[in-house]
Amino acid sequence: MSENLPRIAVLGGTGKEGRALAARWLAAGYRIVIGSRDAARAAAAATELDAHGGRGLVSGADLATAAQAGDIVVLAVPFAAQLATLEQVKSALDGKILIDVTVPLMPPKVSRVQLPAGGSAVVRAQALLGAAVKVVSAFQNVSFEALQHIGEPVDCDVLVCGDDAGARETVVGLARAAGMRAWHAGPLVNSAAAEALTSVLIFMNLRYKVPHAGIRITGADGRVGPRQ
Repeated sequence: MSENLPRIAVLGGTGKEGRALAARWLAAGYRIVIGSRDAARAAAAATELDAHGGRGLVSGADLATAAQAGDIVVLAVPFAAQLATLEQVKSALDGKILIDVTVPLMPPKVSRVQLPAGGSAVVRAQALLGAAVKVVSAFQNVSFEALQHIGEPVDCDVLVCGDDAGARETVVGLARAAGMRAWHAGPLVNSAAAEALTSVLIFMNLRYKVPHAGIRITGADGRVGPRQ
């Protein structure tokens, strides 16, 4: 079964968010390549994931090698490293879907919305990579704490934005495979709303002393309906 599923490269897979996403896709039977600036660190993370039920489906590599190996590539690095990482792997992304998880958090005021010039971190990723890469925005509002309980559903919906409806649908499917309810949320420019919402959720975590506030879309079933 795994041979029929796309291989997912998670750039930044040694970090908390990337690692948690990788673990969930591993549990669903996907082959995973952990990508890091430090290949040894990536290999160590892969070994640890494999020891917790990876079934030999996970490996580690440097960023460029991981991006080349992935059929679908996930970018899960801090905002400050987003563009530099994409510049490093750009040549390996043509013709692929890039799922960008970037949130423009600017310490120390991470609970205040601070969108970059142009209004969206993920939109600027698409501008850098060009039309040959199908950039999709997703998972910005799901904390790693909510993801780390493998085998349990995640109590947070996922907003999926992208200019290519087919690419969006692929990412919606990956979210569901990882135990999340996902929604088509429109073109890539709409990613600005999801990116901004993360700072709002961080504020709410602090104000109400909750571990990981999330969002739920009400009034419809996210698993049905026409593609748009």
